[in-house]
Amino acid sequence: MAKKFSELRSKMTVESRARSDAKAQRLIAEMALGELRRARGLSQEALASVLNVKQPSIAKLEQRTDMYISTLRSHIRAMGGELEIVAHFPDGDVRIANFSEIGQPAAVDQ
Repeated sequence: MAKKFSELRSKMTVESRARSDAKAQRLIAEMALGELRRARGLSQEALASVLNVKQPSIAKLEQRTDMYISTLRSHIRAMGGELEIVAHFPDGDVRIANFSEIGQPAAVDQ
């Protein structure tokens, strides 16, 4: 008979639970687009409806390794999120702002 996860977890040491939580956070922090959609509880059909496309378009997009940033942004927004582009360097991270302006009016410097 299968045991409930909560029962197994209650028997784990504090250190084991911490390692398990850290691993879960690493797995959640990095997902393929299809995994992200499923984790958000959306079907391809539901996402296609929000984006006004057909389900096969969603399936095809989820398999792509290269796409426009605007396409990815639309996909992420349809799932309820916002896309940010961040460059990681040894001395710190930098959020790239150019891409957040695509499809929005350009700001005017004064």
